Amino acid sequence: MSLQGRIALVTGAGRGIGRAIAIALARDGADIAVNYRRDEAAAADTVQEIQALGRKAQAFQASVDNLDEVAGMVAGIGGQMGEIGILVNNAGIASRGQSVADTDPAEMERVVGVHAFGPYYLAKLVLPMMRAQTRGDIVMISSVATGSYAAYGSPYAMGKAAMEALAWTLAKEEHMNNIRTNIVAPPLVETDMGRRLVKARSGIEDLRELDAQMPFGHVCQPDDIANVVRYLVSDTNTYVNGQRIAVDGGGGASAPQFQK
Repeated sequence: MSLQGRIALVTGAGRGIGRAIAIALARDGADIAVNYRRDEAAAADTVQEIQALGRKAQAFQASVDNLDEVAGMVAGIGGQMGEIGILVNNAGIASRGQSVADTDPAEMERVVGVHAFGPYYLAKLVLPMMRAQTRGDIVMISSVATGSYAAYGSPYAMGKAAMEALAWTLAKEEHMNNIRTNIVAPPLVETDMGRRLVKARSGIEDLRELDAQMPFGHVCQPDDIANVVRYLVSDTNTYVNGQRIAVDGGGGASAPQFQK
């Protein structure tokens, strides 16, 4: 699955799922723009690992829900690395797990801003670049939360639902430009965010304690998600567009429901 000559922007790529995706795409030959919001050191580590693979990589700071910052980042990538041909909207934040009645409107705006407005801003800005290339790919990293809409998570569920709506719209609008847009929906994944969520909800600190409850006997790993993204953006994917792929091991409703 060669991505030689292609440039990928992965948001939230300093840690967790984003880091795994960035490194996986680099292994397949892409040069990577590593977006981060606050953790500069983590982003630098991701860049260093990608460069060790012989690929080009640079870190770009921007909060994806801030249009000015996103516009500056996209312009910087275009000027310093080249035109973006792969966009992975991975950056995400969790909601506080409160009822609708108790949710602060500011939290709703912040969470929906990251998950919905951020991908919209980025898609709008990179589409002209993608249309000028022979192929473009947009992947939205959503969540199995949009399959269950459990209680006490309305900001997160609403943000991810809006992200998915954007993906399906883009798939219909841009396929004639040879741009594919797809959704990957993880379950609980062993990341810093996953550990915090499980600890807050159940008091469990070691996710390995949940392995026996999970499909195939283990909690989903970042590489499990990255491998699906690798396929979707590769030349091997010739006809998959506008699809939502749940990478939940077939566990569905039987597995514990946590945000990614």
